[in-house]
Amino acid sequence: MSAMSLILIVTFLNSDLTSAFHAAPVQFATLLGSATLVFAVGLVDDLKGLPARAKFFAESLAAAALCLTGVRVSRIVLMDNWVFSLGDWGYVLTILWIVGITNAVNLVDGLDGLAAGICSVACAVIALFAVGSGSVLISVFMLALIGSLCGFLVFNFHPARIFMGDCGSLFLGFIIAASSVMCTISSGALIGLALPAIALGIPIFDTLFSMLRRFCERRSLFAPDRSHIHHRLLERGLSQRRAILVIYMTTVATTGLGLCMFISSGACRLFVLAVALLLIILVFRLAGVVQFREAWTRIRQKYTDSRHERDERKVFEDRQLQFRQVRDASQWWQAVCQTASQMDFAWVSLRTTYDSGRIEEEIWTVPRTKPEAWKVVTMVIPLDNGNGRAGVSRRLEIAIWADNSVESASRRATLFGRLIDEYGALGIARGRTRSGSV
Repeated sequence: MSAMSLILIVTFLNSDLTSAFHAAPVQFATLLGSATLVFAVGLVDDLKGLPARAKFFAESLAAAALCLTGVRVSRIVLMDNWVFSLGDWGYVLTILWIVGITNAVNLVDGLDGLAAGICSVACAVIALFAVGSGSVLISVFMLALIGSLCGFLVFNFHPARIFMGDCGSLFLGFIIAASSVMCTISSGALIGLALPAIALGIPIFDTLFSMLRRFCERRSLFAPDRSHIHHRLLERGLSQRRAILVIYMTTVATTGLGLCMFISSGACRLFVLAVALLLIILVFRLAGVVQFREAWTRIRQKYTDSRHERDERKVFEDRQLQFRQVRDASQWWQAVCQTASQMDFAWVSLRTTYDSGRIEEEIWTVPRTKPEAWKVVTMVIPLDNGNGRAGVSRRLEIAIWADNSVESASRRATLFGRLIDEYGALGIARGRTRSGSV
C-alpha cells in the first residue's frame, strides 16, 4: 500500500499526471478501488483464513468491474496484417488473464524474496512498454511498484525479516495484470501481453503445471501441494538462496530475450515469444516439475476411466428398468444374473442357510481363460427378504473381474449394491438349488 500512497500523491501533484488521470478517471479509479478490494481480501485471508473459492470470487468480481469500465483486450495484433478481433470474448480473456496472473503471483510466493523479485522484473518491462505506448500514468504506477519492491526485498530476501503475505502477492498480481491490459488497449500489440507473460513465465507455468498435475491426480484444482518449482529445486539439494537465484536468472534471461520483440516485427516477434516460452518450459522439465510422457499417460488413463464409468452408469440405469419389472424370485434371480453378465462379474452366489443346518445355494458363473482371470474383487451382501421368517439367513456373494482397475471393480460393486438395496427384497423366497454356468 506504500506504492498506492505514492501513486496518489504524485498523481495529484504533477500536472501532466493529473491530466492523464482525468483522461480516463473512471478506469484509473476502478483500478485503484479493485486493487484495494483484492488487498483487503488477502489481508482477511492472512488474518483469519478464507476458502480459495471466496478469494477466486472476489478476484473475478474486481476484474469484471475493470472490464465494465472498458479495461479489456478487444483485439490482438499478431502481425502487421493479421489482427485477431476478440469481440465479446475479450471480456472473458481479460478476466481470465487478470485472475490467472493474480493467482500465479500468489502461488509462487513460496520462498523468501521470490515473488517480489519476479514482480520487479515484470513491473520493469511493463514500464518500458508503457513509456513506448504513451501510457504515462501506468509507467508511474510500475516505477512506484519497483521502488517499493526493491525496498521490500532488502528485508524479504532469505532469511526474511518481513513477509509479503497473501495481501501483498494478490495486490501485486492484480495491479501487474490490469496494468498490462491497460497498456494494450490502445495498440492491441501482442508485445503488451507477451512481455509480462514472459517476465511472469515462472509463476504462470507453475500454476498451469500445478493445475495439470491436480487434474491428472483427480484432486481439486484448489488443493495445496508441494510440487511447485521452488519445492522441486529444494528437493534437488539447492539452498533457498540458490533456488531463488536460479529462478531469478531464468526470469532475467527469458525477459531479456523477450525484449528483442521491441526490435523485431511480424513473424519474428512470434518466434522470439515461442523461444522464450520453450526456454521456461525447459527449466521446468529440468527441475522435474513436469514429466510430459507421464502426464500424457495419466491423461489417457483418466479419459479411459471416464469412458468406463459412463458405460457402467448406462448398464446400471438399464438394469434398474429390468429390476422394476421383477415379480417373483425366478425373475429376480434372472435379473441378477443378467446384471452380473453385463457388469463383467466372475460369479454370483445366493446362499440360504436354515437353523436346521440345511443350505441351499444358487450359483451363476462364467468360465474365463484369460491369464489375468484370477484378478477379482469379492463382496458379500447380507439380504433381508422382508417376509419375517425366523431362522433363515441369506447372503449374496459376488466376484468382479478387476482387469482394468480395482477402482472400476469397486465402482461396479457399488452400483450393484445400489440395485440390491432398492430391489433386493423383491421376490426372494425359498427356491430350488441351482448350479450352472453361463
